[in-house]
Amino acid sequence: MPTHVDQSKTKRRGLSALLVAATAGALGIATIACTPSEESQQTKEVNVYSGRHYNTDKELYKQFTEETGIKVNLLEAKDDELLARLKTEGSNSPADVLVLVDAARLQRAQDDNLFQPINSEALNRDVPASLRDPKGNWFALTRRARVIMVNPNVVNPDQVTSYADLTNPALKGKLCLRNRASVYNQSLVADVLVQEGEADTAQWVKGMVANVTQPLFTSDTPMLRALGNGECGVTVANQYYLARMLSPEAPASDRDPAANIRVVFPDPTHVNVTAAGVTSSSKNPKAATKLIEFLASPSTGKGYASANNEYPLTGFGDNPILNKWGSFTASQVSVEQLANANKQATELMAENGWK
Repeated sequence: MPTHVDQSKTKRRGLSALLVAATAGALGIATIACTPSEESQQTKEVNVYSGRHYNTDKELYKQFTEETGIKVNLLEAKDDELLARLKTEGSNSPADVLVLVDAARLQRAQDDNLFQPINSEALNRDVPASLRDPKGNWFALTRRARVIMVNPNVVNPDQVTSYADLTNPALKGKLCLRNRASVYNQSLVADVLVQEGEADTAQWVKGMVANVTQPLFTSDTPMLRALGNGECGVTVANQYYLARMLSPEAPASDRDPAANIRVVFPDPTHVNVTAAGVTSSSKNPKAATKLIEFLASPSTGKGYASANNEYPLTGFGDNPILNKWGSFTASQVSVEQLANANKQATELMAENGWK
């Protein structure tokens, strides 16, 4: 007589096994998938979908396991891939925690109901209000600054001290930019939009487009190589891209052009985040919340930020490369405001020539 199989449970067990296998080597854990008879064991493990991919993250997850007894199974992929996967998996998804980069992606996840709200005294204490969702859907873990970067051999840094200065006609043909599809640029425009309004933001975008070199870049790293090599004179980029290129582990082909680049912090400086939330499909929200609390804590947060040359939630950390550049005054536009303004910002970019 045929045996009836619950397809949803089978799918969840298969995906859980894939998660465990993907990280067993890094975390030193056994690749054992949960079975219905082991339901109680589920509270002792948490499945993470992460847009980050750093070995130091795995070490922190291992530390969490050692301290709590909760095993971490990790699946790493690009943010957009993770969002698509969660939507496809629906309520059968094994994911408990979703880690994303940039306010725009957090908004997409929220619009698709991929988070469930949590109420955590620790997270409300450790994560500043401007860096978390007011309803508890997600909480920032690190900060990242999108700053002005200048090659002094091409452009005088004193000429470019604000984002508004990027429209100066004297910079025509000297400004290199990443394309409109970049969520980092979308959030920068959203920041300006919240502060300056639609009309002024449209003029700002037009002015930059008039100065930009062609073609537009699809990634910050090759854009910074071009900047360092004098192919353009000024750009905006996330600070960690340059820090990576300056690290002792980077090849000379990156360190040499990076050495020609000067960082300028506008006042205020646009700040974005890496953030995490408990998925709406999570079967272990308590364990998932514990992990997010661990990552956002002041002690662990330093290590999580340093993995990608990012800034901790408060202060400026002890990263030697970042410290050389000094401190900055962060924009008061909240991550929630950036997320809410993303659609209008993207439309303004398209309407005013940012390809």
